[in-house]
Amino acid sequence: LPFPAVTLCNNNPLRFPRLSKGDLYYAGHWLGLLLPNRTARPLLTELLRGDEARLRWFAKLADFRLFLPPRHYEGISADFMDRLGHQLEDMLLSCKYRGELCGPHNFVFTKYGKCYMFNSGEEGRPLLTTVKGGTGNGLEIMLDIQQDEYLPIWGETEETTFEAGVKVQIHSQSEPPFVQELGFGVAPGFQTFVATQEQRLTYLPPPWGECRSSDMGLDFFPVYSITACRIDCETRYIVENCNCKMVHMPGDAPFCTPEQYKECAEPALGLLAEKDSNYCICRTPCNLTRYNKELSMVKIPSKTSAKYLEKKFNKSEKYISENILVLDIFFEALNYETIEQKKAYEVAALLGDIGGQMGLFIGASILTILELFDYIYEV
Repeated sequence: LPFPAVTLCNNNPLRFPRLSKGDLYYAGHWLGLLLPNRTARPLLTELLRGDEARLRWFAKLADFRLFLPPRHYEGISADFMDRLGHQLEDMLLSCKYRGELCGPHNFVFTKYGKCYMFNSGEEGRPLLTTVKGGTGNGLEIMLDIQQDEYLPIWGETEETTFEAGVKVQIHSQSEPPFVQELGFGVAPGFQTFVATQEQRLTYLPPPWGECRSSDMGLDFFPVYSITACRIDCETRYIVENCNCKMVHMPGDAPFCTPEQYKECAEPALGLLAEKDSNYCICRTPCNLTRYNKELSMVKIPSKTSAKYLEKKFNKSEKYISENILVLDIFFEALNYETIEQKKAYEVAALLGDIGGQMGLFIGASILTILELFDYIYEV
């Protein structure tokens, strides 16, 4: 059975210690680190007082008195996210697929923020299959979420998160990931088991149903799916209203600057979701593959393994419980479920029933007329 694609993203989009002076100058207000006049937020400075080295580093970074900003800034692009986001080479402590070792080379960097996809099925990457269900016959990874590098939180903003961990989405290779809305969370300090089952759904087109053919391509995706339709539609909406695109959006439009993000793109996306529901109408595809999930978890490390892991990774037990997680994804059983819509009434059956009823009534009418003539004749 083909193994699904697995996309994972660290809940923290950007690493605080990797910010350069130019990054802070252009994106500091968008990230909530600076006031509009490009001075450090007082509350943020208060939060950093417990770590003097970090506070001195940030104070020096936020001092723009002799700083000559670069003329051209890349904007919030894929390169920006790649440079400042968490690197899989640093996060991935171990990786096994069906008991065989795997590594960062088995993942691809997605265009949708700083995320990584396992078993993408892209050209040059064979689609992985499994011959058994149960634990040990799927993907098992150990990750370090690097919580020490998370952006400091001074309040509620769009770009910062209160959660520590990763978000994961299990999906088919033909469907682009939409992790922020369709992913499930995996917390550090736990081993999370995900038993999944493949479902293949077939819906009927009009006039029996309202599905849309998968062959009907979109502007930016070759295969139709609800996720692809939503990303496609949101991209067109943002480009039309802001003349730029967000980092997870496809196409050739320029990436939004931090100012465009804050002043146009994010409010427009919120408005689209709340009020302009007629702009994005994404019907269910006629053929759909989805994966049901059952999650369970156990605490790590155990008392007996804590010392071993401390030595292995050269980290304290506190660091391990706050940063390290294990994710185990496998098929519950080596089968799939098929759900198919059927036509309740075929056209041929309808015509046949009409003909039968007409024949019955016409035959009955003629018989009644003949009996009436016979009665009149006898009288």
